[in-house]
Amino acid sequence: MFTHHPFLKWLVGYEIERKRDLLRAPEGPLKEFLSVPFPSVNSLLNQANIVSVDFETTGLDAVQDKLLSVGFIEVQQQQIHLGSCYHQIINTQQKLKADNVIIHQITDQQQLQGLPLETVIETLLKALAGKVMLVHFARIEREFLKQACLELYGVAPSFPMIDTLVIAKRRLDKKDVAYDPSELRLASLRAKYQLPQYSAHNALNDAIATAELFLAQTAHYPDSTPLKQVLL
Repeated sequence: MFTHHPFLKWLVGYEIERKRDLLRAPEGPLKEFLSVPFPSVNSLLNQANIVSVDFETTGLDAVQDKLLSVGFIEVQQQQIHLGSCYHQIINTQQKLKADNVIIHQITDQQQLQGLPLETVIETLLKALAGKVMLVHFARIEREFLKQACLELYGVAPSFPMIDTLVIAKRRLDKKDVAYDPSELRLASLRAKYQLPQYSAHNALNDAIATAELFLAQTAHYPDSTPLKQVLL
C-alpha cells in the first residue's frame, strides 16, 4: 500500500531505470556511471555530494542543436570545492551562427580547438557517478545530456537532479501571489540573496553561480533535511 507514496515511487523508479539502463549500456563511460547506485533520497542534504553543472548550447532544441561548452564544480557537505572546477568548449564540427558568438563569446576558432563531445561527456559522467546533479532550469541540462548519451551510447538515462529555479518557484508559489517570471532568472535570484554578479553565458561561471545560489537557498534548512526535499 506504500508503493504510491511519491518519494518511494521516485526511489524505485530511478533505481529501476538505472538498473535497466545498466543492462542496455555498452561497455564504457555510461556503463561505469550507471554501475554506481544513485544517492539515497533519505540521506541528509547537508552531507550530499553534488555537482553543479551548466551547459552552453547553440540553441534550445536538444535534437537539432548542439552542446557548445560544459562547466561544472563539486559541492561536498555544503562546501564548494574550487579545485574541482571544469570548463571545456566542445568541437561541434559546425560553423557557429553570429548570434551564438555574441551570446557565448565562443568563436569558431575556439570551437575548432575544442574537445570532441565524447571526451567531454565521459569526463562529466565520471564526475557525476554516485552524485546528484545541480542545475538552474533543468530542461536544458537534462535534455541535452540525455541526447548526448543517446548519440554516443545508444541509451538516454535519467539523472537525479536539483533545480535552483524550482526551489525558488516552490517558495513563490506558496505565497500564492502573482510574480514576474523574470524573478526566477539566475541573476535575479542571486541579487535577492545579495550574491555578487558574474558574467553570464559562461558554463563554469554559471555552474559556480548556481552552486552559490543553492547554498544560499538552503542555508537555513534544518540539519535533518533529507535530500528528497529538494530533488526534482
